Parts: sequence; structure tokens; C-alpha cells
Amino acid sequence: MRSILLAAAALIASPVLAQDAPSSRGASSKADDIPPPNRSVTRHTGTFGGQSVAYTAITGETYLKADDGSPRAAIFSTSYIKDGADPRRPVTFLFNGGPGSGSVWLHMGAFGPKRVAIPSDAKDDGAPPYPIVDNPDSLLDVTDVVFIDPVGTGFSHALGKTDPKDFYGVTQDARSIAQFIRLWLNEHGRWNAPKFLGGESYGTTRSAAVLNQLEGAYNDVSLNGVILISTVLDFAAGADTPGNEMTYILNLPSMAATARFHGKAGAGTQTEAFVEEARRWATGPYASALLKGNVIDPQERATVRRDLARFTGLSEAYLEQADLRVTPSRFYKELLRDRGLTVGRLDSRYTGRDFDNAGETPDNDPSFYGIDGGYTAAINAYVRGDLKYATDRSYVTIGQVGPWDWRLGGGRDNDVYMNVAPYIGKALRENSALRIFVGQGWYDFATPFFAAEYALSRTGYDKNRIQFSYYDAGHMMYVRDEDRAKLTRDIRAFIRAR
Repeated sequence: MRSILLAAAALIASPVLAQDAPSSRGASSKADDIPPPNRSVTRHTGTFGGQSVAYTAITGETYLKADDGSPRAAIFSTSYIKDGADPRRPVTFLFNGGPGSGSVWLHMGAFGPKRVAIPSDAKDDGAPPYPIVDNPDSLLDVTDVVFIDPVGTGFSHALGKTDPKDFYGVTQDARSIAQFIRLWLNEHGRWNAPKFLGGESYGTTRSAAVLNQLEGAYNDVSLNGVILISTVLDFAAGADTPGNEMTYILNLPSMAATARFHGKAGAGTQTEAFVEEARRWATGPYASALLKGNVIDPQERATVRRDLARFTGLSEAYLEQADLRVTPSRFYKELLRDRGLTVGRLDSRYTGRDFDNAGETPDNDPSFYGIDGGYTAAINAYVRGDLKYATDRSYVTIGQVGPWDWRLGGGRDNDVYMNVAPYIGKALRENSALRIFVGQGWYDFATPFFAAEYALSRTGYDKNRIQFSYYDAGHMMYVRDEDRAKLTRDIRAFIRAR
């Protein structure tokens, strides 16, 4: 491998190492019956952040092994390594979320050397062919990048008689990714390189849990930074379940931003200003009213109902029927009902039409079916084409990896109130150079920006080392061209500032 990395940088069309990975792999219980990891190595050049970079792409499997040396799982990854074998060049490990999502979204949407060019204006991506274009916004000018697919996603899978469920849990999943990172550092001689870890959506949950696995014991892998994109850490506070008043408070600013975007509220006010007003009202008069429950004074209730209508764009009559508590799924359906449209969950800029406009909740999420076709086609075409990876396995973009074990251990209360944010607080206290980047879209209901702010503003967190950046799109803010450029500029500056 070392000789490969030192070789010439010109693009080579043929794979250096490639083997088919039959779908029957893992059927045997004998390690001798499991073939070696399936990999492909290719070389490329590109211009990223205004710099020309020659790099090697290593695509394929790394085996996680049991204590006795028997392979337990094949982790699929794609590593982009700048030629020159610099042992102190930064490296960034990235994954998506789900749980059950492959890394295709960050790979082909934001940070890889190629991206799929779907519409930037919240319109459906239609049918193929989808343009796969050079991505000058990739981070390869400042860091090597490794995209990781956890077990059950992408091409990653359990081996032999290993039960895939052994990896399906917050801690189990994090332990496997931490093991992969250690193996990668061994293979590439990068133990003393600056290291960054990042994820999107549940990938931010995973980032916190992996951070705990890497830094929470004496055999540390210390990190320079953690990149959280569309953050979900405190699951209990944001749970849309009866009796939890916090969810209404944390979703209110996202409703305000969405209502303003669609012309239902905030006329004449900039998004940031209207959102800030909504934040303050949500944690003040609205929180007070919700906590009073059914003993609230009628006059106070009327005042809150009027202001809630002003922020959400919903009628006072509807809000009264909802008892001042509108769940996100109802909001998606109600906001634009007069236009016969619903708004998206992942990105509320997107709109869709349902079979029945009189229904309670949307049929589907237009912000997901508006992008999934392009990304699925792109990752398969690119990995099997440009990167020369040969396999008859199907790439799992979004799969079912359940039931998922959400328990963190440490007693009933810790397992019922599922919150991984304290892992980040502990790491900040014990690693004086660690910094956190948080990127949030205004129009994201899957992981609302106010919920991320709430989770990371509790006691025990050094706010001076947590950086928030905001974008005029939703969960995958990089689908909007202007926000992809801004996101990569922000992260590039974050990495350089170590």
C-alpha cells in the first residue's frame, strides 16, 4: 500500500486491486472460507478549494475481527488520500446516519471529489441520467477524507455466522466504527496526524458515541475536531410523544422559518431576525403557557394563541383545536392546505401533493423522494465506474437495521432519557484542543436547529469551543448550491484553525 501511495499521480483507468464480492459471502462459519477483503485502488487528480490535488482512492472492505482473529464484519469505506504520504496531514472520517443510512449523501452531495447535480431549488430530481460532476467544494485540499458505511449500510455486512444485530445499537455501532478507525490509522501510519470526525443526522449521534469510544478510555485516539451536520443528540427532549412539552418549544423556531419561507408569516423580516424572535418567545411566554397546562389563565391563553398564529402561519381556530400544541407532522399538512400542498420534513422548502388534501398528515416526505433517485444512481455508477469497485452486492442507501438498541447503560434513567450530548461535554473537558462544529439548516424538522442549540447549551459544555453555522436549506443543506459552497468553506476554515 505504501508503494501505491508513493506512485505517480496521473489518473489510471484500470483498478490496481479488485476482486468480486459474491453475495453469498459470510454464509460459512469457517474463517478460511471467507475470501480476503475486496478492494480497488485508483489514482486521480482534481481541483478542490482552488488547489490542484493528486490523490489515491482506496475503495473497499476492512475486516473487523474477533479476539481470536476470525473476521466478524466487512466495513466498506472509500478513502481519498493526497499523494505524497504525509503522516501529519489531517484526516477526516465521515458517515451518515439513519441508523441504516450509507455515507452516500455526504459522499456524493458535499465532500467527495464528485457529486450528483440534482436541482438546487427544492424541486424533484426526476429520472436519470443524473449529472455526476466534479466537486470543487470537496475538502481534499485541506484533509484526506474517509467515508465509512457501518454494518448494514452501503456494502458493509456481517461475516460468517456473526449476527448483524451484534452491531445494531448506539454503543455496538460506535464500537465497530472506532475499531475501524484504529485499523485505518494502523494501515496508513497516521496516528500522529490531526484527526476529525463527522456525521450527519444520526451520524451526529454516532459521532458523539464514537468520540466516547475513542477518547473515553486510556487507550485514546484524541481528536482535533468533531463535525456535526443536522444534529440530534438529546432524543428525549425532542421526542414527539404526549406529555413532552419540550418538543413544541424546540420545533417552534423551525415552524416560524418555514412559515416565513412560504409567505405565511414574518413578512418584511429577515429569516435570522424572525427566527431569533421565535426562539425568545418559545423559551419565554410559550414555555410558560405549556408548563401551566390546563390551569392557564384564559387571557394568557388567548395572547399565546394569537402569537403562536403569528409565528406559525396557522389559524387561531386550528391552534385552539390543537390545544396550542402542533406536532410537526400536522404542521407539514396544515401550513399550505389552502394551496393543496404539504411541506417536507427533511427540508420544508420542498412541497408535495397528497392523494387526499383533507388528511391529517402527509402521505410522504417530498424532500426525500425529491432527491433519493439521483443519489442512489450516482453512488452505484461512480463506485462501480470511476472507482472500479467490482461487486454483485446491492448498495444500501437507506436500510432497515433494527431493532436498534438505544440503551447507553448506567441504569434505567440513563436508558430512558437517551442523550449522547454528555459524551461531547466530557470530551471537551478532557481534551483541551477539541473543538465542535455544528451546521444546521433553517428548514430541517428531522433535526431542528433549536434542539441542537438546546442540547449543547446545558451546563458542562465549553461554549467557546462550539461553533454554530446556519444555512438557507434543510437537513441536507448541501443540495442547495449556495449552501454547499458555504458549508465547505465553513468546515475548511474549521479544519485549518486547529
